[in-house]
Amino acid sequence: MQFNGSLHLGYSTNIHRGNTWEETFSSLQQATLAVRQQACPADTPYGIGLRLSNTASEELAIETNLDALKRWLDQHNCYVFTINGFPYGNFHETRVKEQVYVPDWQSTNRLDYTKRLFSLLAELLPKGAEGSVSTLPCSFKPWISKPSELQDIQSHLLLCAEHIEALSERYDCDFHLGLEPEPFGYLETTDEMVAFMDSMRSLTSQPDLINRRIGINYDTCHMAIQFETAAESLKRLVEEEIRLSKIHLSSALKVQACASSMTALSHFNDPIYLHQVVSRDANGQIQRWQDLDLALEAKEQLQHCEQEWRVHFHVPLYAEPVAGLETTVEHLEDTLDFLAQNPSYCTHLEFETYTWEVLPPNMRANSVVDQLVAEHQWCQTALKARGISL
Repeated sequence: MQFNGSLHLGYSTNIHRGNTWEETFSSLQQATLAVRQQACPADTPYGIGLRLSNTASEELAIETNLDALKRWLDQHNCYVFTINGFPYGNFHETRVKEQVYVPDWQSTNRLDYTKRLFSLLAELLPKGAEGSVSTLPCSFKPWISKPSELQDIQSHLLLCAEHIEALSERYDCDFHLGLEPEPFGYLETTDEMVAFMDSMRSLTSQPDLINRRIGINYDTCHMAIQFETAAESLKRLVEEEIRLSKIHLSSALKVQACASSMTALSHFNDPIYLHQVVSRDANGQIQRWQDLDLALEAKEQLQHCEQEWRVHFHVPLYAEPVAGLETTVEHLEDTLDFLAQNPSYCTHLEFETYTWEVLPPNMRANSVVDQLVAEHQWCQTALKARGISL
């Protein structure tokens, strides 16, 4: 869905089950179309943030499947402007946790998958438009300890940048890859992103190639968990010539970590996804836990409420505080304020509350379609309040 002529908004279809193209296409035909019909005027093109697993991407590359998708998009006045290329394999029903980083950017499998996503996007994107793919923050931080491992990551990203450049020239489109920092990823913070991009530029005689084709997928949930300030972080990224490839509109949980609030937080401890926790006390001291269950095990040490926890659990954008739990929606709103003042810095917005199936019942909408429609409405209201409208 397009705002002010250049800003695109959609939801990431990673909220739906589907590891094969048949399953993915079924979700588009049923859930995505139902959302489109309720959230977007029929005469307005509807932007889709497509999630493709590796298997689905291989199957979509088959000409008959790709042609069928193109016809469906045309029939329903839809278009794909971005692809979520972070989860490589199955993203629902089974344990994901740290396996969401497999394969990482050390692997040629990750490179081949990402190049395929861009090649598919080139076939789906309207001519002359801008297309993005988001990807993991290089790797899972505990897995990277040797210089050779980082060298493999950077080498593969350079090859990907060259592929993206060639596609951009061939299709007369502007394609770019967004690395998505998050807690316990190899890239976690603005500082780490800046240092990594400086290193990437130093490896090539074409630093402008890096600036054009590789940037950041700025997830407002992830950056809020790090206790970063949106305006400061975004301003620095722009000053350091790091492209804002895409902005994920998402909210994390936050809570004053009293013993009385731990029971409510325990309802978010699920066996599927990784829920990293970052805490800050009254003195500004930071503590991290790789997953929520590890943080909850430490709850007996909490004697007072001077420690704030932020938890990597994507909650609906419209969620109200419940049982002492709040959200980091303020970081998201500050990001939109920055964008309203600097509309050319990033044109791709995607909301990504993929956790619908594991949300506690009191926070879960009646259906995933209901949740997505409500989040669309929240985004449209927030954009309109800032002078950004259809």
